[in-house]
Amino acid sequence: MSRMTLTTEGETQVVVTRRFAAPPEAVYRAHTEPSLVQQWLLGPEGWTMPVCLIDLRIGGKFRYEWADGKGGSFYVTGEYLELEPYSRIVHLERMHLPDVTPDNRIETKFDADGEGTLMTMRMTLPNAETRSMMLSTGMEGGMEASYVRLDGML
Repeated sequence: MSRMTLTTEGETQVVVTRRFAAPPEAVYRAHTEPSLVQQWLLGPEGWTMPVCLIDLRIGGKFRYEWADGKGGSFYVTGEYLELEPYSRIVHLERMHLPDVTPDNRIETKFDADGEGTLMTMRMTLPNAETRSMMLSTGMEGGMEASYVRLDGML
């Protein structure tokens, strides 16, 4: 439906927005149901998510593992802090690259926007250095590829 926008705020925040031609309930479910997450949250072409564990409750944990089929892999772990079904998710996540990154607090909102949904994700990193390191990984291209895939599913 639209291209993703990624902006920075202050020294520690990253804000991602994307519109989807589907209701908030569908976009929320695509972010919280393992069988759906594994279909779209893959980053660039060639990556798969062989492991997607989600315990969707406050205090529940999650783990996503990706592989590129060429020996490359990494994973993310985290826990849910707040859940408002179909409208908002707040969680902490850390990447294992293999070294563990500091916690990234992420708030994702799913707002009705005409016939679709405006998704706004606000990441708050512990410091400017961590944000800079995260942005230097090429995450923006991987996120956009994933959201294009999600758009096609919805």
